Amino acid sequence: MTERKELQKATPKQEAQPREGVERTRQRKAYVPRTDIYETDQAIHVAAEMPGVSEQSTEVTLENGVLTLRGFVEPAPPEEGLALSHAEYQVGDYERAFTVSEEIDQDKITAKVRDGVLELTLPKSEKAKTRKIPVSTE
Repeated sequence: MTERKELQKATPKQEAQPREGVERTRQRKAYVPRTDIYETDQAIHVAAEMPGVSEQSTEVTLENGVLTLRGFVEPAPPEEGLALSHAEYQVGDYERAFTVSEEIDQDKITAKVRDGVLELTLPKSEKAKTRKIPVSTE
């Protein structure tokens, strides 16, 4: 029984801390989106979980080698006649930043959002791609 309860516990959202010298323009909590990063010979793929964001409420910027992901979520108003009696889901914005190396072709980065997941493709530059070197017997 204890094991089952352990599995049901959700890990709380981690609140994002503003980077040094940066101020937020919205007075609300921002969370760090949970992110998976995959690497192939051709690119690095990032999937960031940002429930509640849409294409219009997502912002991806690249400045001075820092790739910043932001998603803005507006809380849904309660349905008429209903009052909230218990809340576990915390609504807030999302923010996360990554340093991008020169191995990434920064002009070809793409992003799309679907079903609350922001997917980015960071193509590797030609010099960073894996090459197969022929081996001879002589």
